[in-house]
Amino acid sequence: MKKEKINWKKELKLAPGYLLLIIWVLFTFVLLGWVFAASFSTTKEIFSGKLFAFESGFHFENYMKAWTTANVSVFFKNSLIYASISCVLVILIAAPAAYVLSRFEFKLNKVIQSGLVSAMGVPIVMIILPLFSEIVKFNLLDTTFTSRLVLIFLYVGINVPYTTIFLLTFFSNLPKAFEEAAAIDGCNPRKTFWKIMLPMAQSGIITVSIFNFIAIWNEYFLSLIFANSNELRPVAVGLFSMINSMKYTGDYAGMFAAVVIVFLPTFILYIMLSEKIIAGVTGGGVKG
Repeated sequence: MKKEKINWKKELKLAPGYLLLIIWVLFTFVLLGWVFAASFSTTKEIFSGKLFAFESGFHFENYMKAWTTANVSVFFKNSLIYASISCVLVILIAAPAAYVLSRFEFKLNKVIQSGLVSAMGVPIVMIILPLFSEIVKFNLLDTTFTSRLVLIFLYVGINVPYTTIFLLTFFSNLPKAFEEAAAIDGCNPRKTFWKIMLPMAQSGIITVSIFNFIAIWNEYFLSLIFANSNELRPVAVGLFSMINSMKYTGDYAGMFAAVVIVFLPTFILYIMLSEKIIAGVTGGGVKG
């Protein structure tokens, strides 16, 4: 086969876009490289401008200090608990709801869809005070266990509307032939969903779960209000408290080590599941 000739006129028109993309990629790599280098250096080297020289060697102890002394292990564990449990619960609630809304016609179908879309546009700041007053009234922040449950409940409630709308669109694009074949074989709608349709929506579920995981992992405002002790705080609030403590400790190398530890889980998720994310965002299914 002959190689297709490059259309230089078309490529030149795209040159500004390529240039912006290259600049953005270089900026991102330089920024990440600087943070990684700072995490293996000393505070003196960071401020002296000799960051990449590593004159005193690689300081792996920065990570050990951040993990133990600065309580990053506690913040990391909390975020992992909140994000993992919340993501599973969101899928268990949103996936069946999205399937029903996409496949069955009933009176309140459009009303429910409109309500979910409207809920996505409500800023969390508008509802935080009423939520806080009700939660305090019922003494739900008095123990560590109930405080964790409150945060998980809030994360689930906030992410259900977006997840349902995302999966609704995804289920709508899946062919109905599979459901019809299952019905002929005597499979009821509930079994059809769990055994056939849910596995088919795997790429969409993985994609939206990654988005939810990252959103919960990086969430700051709710955890600042409802996580009222160090043993409850996730990474976002924990890092903020570390930054505030820098004025007293001056351990900036340890702070950058903590940043790398917090950043790695979401980065690894993106790298490992990038193909699934692309498949989920672009639709994933074949229209029936």
